[in-house]
Amino acid sequence: MNPLNLFRRSRRKTDHPNAHMTWASRSVAKTVARTGLFLKKQLWVWPIVAVIMLSTIGYFVQNAIEATIKGNVHAGLLSFVNIETEMLEKWFMVQESTAESLANDATVRNTVYALLEKDETSELGTKVQKLEAQRKLADELAPALSAHDFAGFLLVDKANRVVASSHAAIVGEQDVPEYESFTERALNGESFVSPPFSSVVMMKDADGRSRMGVPTMYACSPVRDQSFQVIAVLALQVRPEREFTQILQLGQVGDSGETYAFNSEGVMVSNSRFDESLILLGLLPDQPSSRSMLQLMIRDPGDDMTKGFRPNVRRSQLPLTVMASDAIAGNENVNVEGYRDYRGVPVIGAWRWLPKYKIGVAIEVDTAQSFRPLVILQRTFLFIYSLLILSAIAIFVFTLIVARLQRLSREAVIEAQQLGQYTLEEKLGEGGMGVVYKGHHSMLRRPTAIKLLHAEKVNETSIARFEREVQITCQLNHANTIAIYDYGRTPEGVFYYAMEYLDGIDLQDLVNTYGPQSEARVIHVLLQMCGSLYEAHSQGLVHRDIKPANVMLNRRGCEPDVVKVLDFGLVKAIEQSEDARHIAEGSLTGTPLYMSPESIQAPLSVDARSDIYAVGAVGYFLLTGHPVFEASNLVDLCQKHIDESPVPASKRGNIKVSNQLEDALMSCLEKSRAKRPQTARDLSLLLSACTAAGQWSIADGDRWWGRHERGSQADANNTLTQKSSVVVEATLDQTTDITAQDDQ
Repeated sequence: MNPLNLFRRSRRKTDHPNAHMTWASRSVAKTVARTGLFLKKQLWVWPIVAVIMLSTIGYFVQNAIEATIKGNVHAGLLSFVNIETEMLEKWFMVQESTAESLANDATVRNTVYALLEKDETSELGTKVQKLEAQRKLADELAPALSAHDFAGFLLVDKANRVVASSHAAIVGEQDVPEYESFTERALNGESFVSPPFSSVVMMKDADGRSRMGVPTMYACSPVRDQSFQVIAVLALQVRPEREFTQILQLGQVGDSGETYAFNSEGVMVSNSRFDESLILLGLLPDQPSSRSMLQLMIRDPGDDMTKGFRPNVRRSQLPLTVMASDAIAGNENVNVEGYRDYRGVPVIGAWRWLPKYKIGVAIEVDTAQSFRPLVILQRTFLFIYSLLILSAIAIFVFTLIVARLQRLSREAVIEAQQLGQYTLEEKLGEGGMGVVYKGHHSMLRRPTAIKLLHAEKVNETSIARFEREVQITCQLNHANTIAIYDYGRTPEGVFYYAMEYLDGIDLQDLVNTYGPQSEARVIHVLLQMCGSLYEAHSQGLVHRDIKPANVMLNRRGCEPDVVKVLDFGLVKAIEQSEDARHIAEGSLTGTPLYMSPESIQAPLSVDARSDIYAVGAVGYFLLTGHPVFEASNLVDLCQKHIDESPVPASKRGNIKVSNQLEDALMSCLEKSRAKRPQTARDLSLLLSACTAAGQWSIADGDRWWGRHERGSQADANNTLTQKSSVVVEATLDQTTDITAQDDQ
């Protein structure tokens, strides 16, 4: 049904324009009175209701928060363990690459060939030559060992005999058990890094003392002959307490989180962050050189040892922890439900097994630290429950406040029919922050759109935005900019301002209803937009939300197709101070379909050329009936504005566009601001130079409005009158954050 006709019918049924408000005020008064009576007579009900509601809400809130926290913790643990393992794998690859490079070096290979040949003969004369070959190999490897911080090297032949080494004590040894675990794999042609194990020779430990059993590891690579057959293994000795452990120690989270590695026997092969407390718990010997690496077994003691518990069996008889057992089985997993670690402390964790290196990597955090917010939440609810004993007093005070609000609400309903010199008629629109009425001045009698700020929304921020909206728009006097008549507030504190009442159609509905517009009319509209924006830009203001829905097409003063630019609520002063920044840094302001690349990437850097981009996008929409870019989601849409070149308007369907107009629009849509028209007047000059400029005459406009202002157009006009009267309703109702904005 035609909204205009419906409105007329409603007026015929009502003797007074504010009769509907009288009925509403009576209804509200009755409802409030009944509520107040109930509160006065049934105060005892509220403590019970409060307990039930609080318990129900608390249950669901706690579950929701717990699920959210666990989800976040799950994702965080998984990310941590993935990052740690990737860092380790890259470090392993570097070590392997170095070993392969040395094993394939021609000089090193020739020395190895000679050394193996000397080793196969029993002639006494070759012993000296063999020693010389060993020294030569050591000399050839020395620069690389020093550059890459290797502690030494091993050369093992196919018989698992140590042919050469930086540790002379083991040269000639065969079938050393500690070496066989990795030399056999290398003899089969595989390059890898061994897990840490206890050294069989005297080495300096982390404290600089020489002893046996110091943790060590080797980067191994096969040495091949001319026929590419493996003839030996070159193993470079790595100090695990350096880079290997340091990488794992990067995963320390808070006061209790740690990342460590362990081998297939469930023995820790990196150092724990709790070494000192492990000595106190008796898990490590009380010696100056005690380290958890290769000494601590990842086994579950059965309870929390940090609280005094001690198992009654030897540690080797205890089961592996849930984490170690699952990881050694070759699995990767995340556990946020909780399990005991090697101290018996309840923890959550994530782990991965690296089959190539036969080690597992785990990150664990004490449950008490991870879910501390839940504990706080539980205590908070308990505290709230304890306060319910005082609820009777609170309800009584609340009843007094409600009684006072009843009186104020009745007064507000009465006063809402008359705001100073303005009489309210029909409500045109309402949003989260305000409501807009059609009204008139008691003396001037001209139709006026009056916007009121909701009383319950009154605060410093909303008032500041409300006043700023008025002040900015009042600075602009251009004929194509919406005009503000008055601003004030009632004695009850209702803020309002009056603006010109527009009875037209915005460009969005113009295209949606009547399709793409002619080139001449588009130029006619864009030139008026440029005039409005040029005045704003000249005063150092950037609109920031130019879009079809914010441009109204009207008949004003017997002139057809008069453009009015609306919604200066998001306008930004180019030289604003830090205190005047109403848009938070890091947020995006505007409508995504018409936002310039810089308003997406750097919102605080927008200038007049950002509005020029939007004007070009509006012109493109008027010509083609489609926005410049379309996407299935907001992220893709923004990315297209940043990276993708727009399709020329002439190639969007069967549209004929002159080269001049298309060039003007495409120049507006340049990604670089420097390539766009620098001012709205520059764009006006480009548009005025088009062949079709000036061809949309007053007669053309009169004919169009004569055809379309009746019938179905009345529906669109009435709807759009409401939108135009609101003017900046979207400003107060929408968030400036692009992720919450409607791409209408």
